[in-house]
Amino acid sequence: MVEIFTEQHVLSVAAGKRLIAKAVCELPSVKQALAESVIVITAGTTNAYIADEILRSLRQGTGFSYQHFYRGYTVPSGYKTILEGEPEQFLGDVVLRAGQWERGLTIFDVADELKPGDVIVKGANAVNLQDREAAVLIGHLRAGTIGTAIQAVIGRRVELVIPVGLEKRVTGSIGAIANRLNAANASGPRYFPVRGNIITELEAIHVLSGVEAELVAGGGVSGAEGSSRIAVTGTAEQLQTARQIVESIVNEPPLML
Repeated sequence: MVEIFTEQHVLSVAAGKRLIAKAVCELPSVKQALAESVIVITAGTTNAYIADEILRSLRQGTGFSYQHFYRGYTVPSGYKTILEGEPEQFLGDVVLRAGQWERGLTIFDVADELKPGDVIVKGANAVNLQDREAAVLIGHLRAGTIGTAIQAVIGRRVELVIPVGLEKRVTGSIGAIANRLNAANASGPRYFPVRGNIITELEAIHVLSGVEAELVAGGGVSGAEGSSRIAVTGTAEQLQTARQIVESIVNEPPLML
């Protein structure tokens, strides 16, 4: 009989992003799209890690910047980003055709040509772990990148990969929240519910090591705010693999804009 064990790991938000990125790179559909189809990585702070991992693996990372790969972000009240005062340097989404980065393109340039076998990677701002549903905050009057992406996903069966950290978990119904936030008498960003291949730290560690993972606690201080404590269960070999993966990313520095 194979013995099964359980261990615990604490992941910072930044470490979680790096872990998710490594797992997305190992998804069979992503590997296939990189080899022979189109993959679109839309700009976002979690997707920055994914783009970084993929471009470095393809030796095409020159000119790619974490600090400019976003369209919107959330920072503390009164926070002054290091990017303020710098000229706009947004280089577009990362669009790869058969593994070649077509610089300067965005999802809006290629969405209409996407087809089955192609992949869109789009981050989210909320995730309900139980219902396997996510949501994207919307500031654009035409629903932004997710509005364009969903046309390809629903209309032409393009796969949607949704990398989203556990710090973005919500317990309420995504649909019910959307009804409130999208009402005519509401203010603030709108709320776009979305389903797809959701990859949190839990799915990521499973993809990379085979363990089963569960969120068991969260939080901390001195930089561990927003951290996730996960319990991983598996064989001794699987746990060793998981441990090595966590050790390789646990000191990932926070992303500072």
